[in-house]
Amino acid sequence: MRLATINALDRDAFVALLGGIFEHSPWVAAASWQARPFASVDALHAAMVAAVDRQGEARQLELLRAHPVLAGKAAIRGELTDDSAQEQAGAGLDRCSPEEFARLQALNAAYNAKFGFPFIVAVKGLDRAGIVQQFATRLEHDPATEFRQALAQVAKIARLRPTGLIEP
Repeated sequence: MRLATINALDRDAFVALLGGIFEHSPWVAAASWQARPFASVDALHAAMVAAVDRQGEARQLELLRAHPVLAGKAAIRGELTDDSAQEQAGAGLDRCSPEEFARLQALNAAYNAKFGFPFIVAVKGLDRAGIVQQFATRLEHDPATEFRQALAQVAKIARLRPTGLIEP
């Protein structure tokens, strides 16, 4: 859909179209609708990130917790959103060996125990080894640093998602 058409959408249609860009968080699209018209996809993304930034830590934590665990139970049961399933498959997470899967499960558990939300990384361009490296590095962060890093990764994921959805 062309950006000019998106700019002309009413709030409900806008949220229906863009509500999935931030995982299970259509409130981000709803909160950014009022910033229309957007001059570019970058401007739309900036408005959505600003909507997240305006929220308190509790709402931001809800956003982080809305993300699936990498190679987790939702993936095994086929319950990921289409975007998440494609992203995880692109990184090879759907083809883990039993040993890799066990390692990711242990890292997920350690990360969630330390930070209280799932490990979030924009997996585009990463392979399984790169994801494990990210886990190891980020497990060393203090909670405040990692909270900011996780939000930055959410923003990066959201920037990549509408690529096929919005025409210039």
